[in-house]
Amino acid sequence: MTKFLLAVHVLAAIVAIGPVTVAASMFPPYARRAMAAPGDPRALSSVQLLHRICRVYAAVGLAVPVFGFATGSAMGVLGDTWLIVSIILTGLAAVTLMVLVLPRQEAIVTDLEEATGTSTTKLTARLGMHTGIFNLLWATVTVLMIIRPGSTTGA
Repeated sequence: MTKFLLAVHVLAAIVAIGPVTVAASMFPPYARRAMAAPGDPRALSSVQLLHRICRVYAAVGLAVPVFGFATGSAMGVLGDTWLIVSIILTGLAAVTLMVLVLPRQEAIVTDLEEATGTSTTKLTARLGMHTGIFNLLWATVTVLMIIRPGSTTGA
């Protein structure tokens, strides 16, 4: 059962978190292009699609910690420091995505749809910074999951 849980956890991370990190990273430059060409429907639809990918895969990404906890419990490592740090960083990544990245993407998409012109390059730069933090947190969690410092599981 442990191998099944681990496989689902890893697959969920690849399938869900990968697209969010890529789409979120692509969003700021595409948003700047859309701001530079306010009448371009392709530019707007690209930004809308990237935001939709981020929202949908963020929801799908909830499976990652669910199966992660199940796997950690089955392996008996829930009290290990590397896993506790990973859980904290995963929580920070989730908060960053839900509080800083997705709402700002939504504001930019709404602004572009309504053509109010309130979105700025500064806003997209700040969004890019938040996205970079989100990606760095996930990269750190991934490294911790691979090297598992101090783990007694034999890997």
